[in-house]
Amino acid sequence: MVQLKSLLLIAVFFITSPTLEAKKRCKPLLAKLQNIQAMQRHGYSAKQGLSLRNREDKARKNWWQCENGSGKKKKKTTKKSQRKTASYSTEKSSVNRKIIKAGTPFKTSNTIVIKSKYQGEKKRAWLAFYQQPTRCQRPKNLSVFAFCSENKQTQRAGFEQKYRHESK
Repeated sequence: MVQLKSLLLIAVFFITSPTLEAKKRCKPLLAKLQNIQAMQRHGYSAKQGLSLRNREDKARKNWWQCENGSGKKKKKTTKKSQRKTASYSTEKSSVNRKIIKAGTPFKTSNTIVIKSKYQGEKKRAWLAFYQQPTRCQRPKNLSVFAFCSENKQTQRAGFEQKYRHESK
């Protein structure tokens, strides 16, 4: 009876110890996953969000494989066989193909009309008068954009005064 208990105890020990050992091996992977999830809870840009999401997916996959004991599957190596017969495209195969259209920036079919503040001779005078600062050619942030907008308004006010005096 004592031998049976000791044998049962040893059997239980051997059965549970590999799973405990596996859990210990998976702890760093779980910690990495939790670290990435903590980083996601903080503020981030859209580009960083995509990167964090991809990293989280990989970390979760690695952790899950470690937990379940399914390692990386080996890829089967197959030889490419050469076809001796010509393949002809049929209407069915062309129907099954997905047509990928380029994304449009606007979700409208209406025409885009750009209206200018000035027309004709006044427009030519405005284009000759307006001096765009070099940093306003491609503003990188909102403060530069605001500066450019205010600069254009002040130049427009000066142009209006000058044009009124010249036309009189």
